[in-house]
Amino acid sequence: MGKTNHFLVGCCCASGLAAILTLGLASPAWAADAGFPYPGTVTIETAHGFDALIGQLEQSIADHKMGLVAQASASRGAAARGVKIPGNTVLMVFRNDYAVRMLKESVAAGIEAPLRLYVTENADGTASVTYRLPSAVFAPYDSRELDDMAKELDVIFQNIVHAAARN
Repeated sequence: MGKTNHFLVGCCCASGLAAILTLGLASPAWAADAGFPYPGTVTIETAHGFDALIGQLEQSIADHKMGLVAQASASRGAAARGVKIPGNTVLMVFRNDYAVRMLKESVAAGIEAPLRLYVTENADGTASVTYRLPSAVFAPYDSRELDDMAKELDVIFQNIVHAAARN
């Protein structure tokens, strides 16, 4: 799907990062509302290590014909400064045909793309992936067309995550 744009995120907000990491590490295997501030948040715990899960997600994104638009990692940014924190990476995923459909219906909804997969390293060395269901992301726009598109994306994101988690 083209070249992936990689960039590192340093310390944007220490307390915000700590809250995000705590939520990611403390969540159950599947959580629709485990203290997350937004509805439709799903967390899948895996038996895979952090780097392995990222690689499997990247492959699964490609296998499901979606585009990995960018990555951001506070842990990589911290490591570049000599600071060690648990691994975390955000994979930003979308595809142009979905972008065109979304923008045709709502330019305001453009703020929601790309959709994100958040990978966190657990204390036991395994990793989890957290994401918001696209149907939850686009629901506030109150559009049947966006709802239909989001339902398609729900299935794609579920398939991406589950394929990566079981490999």
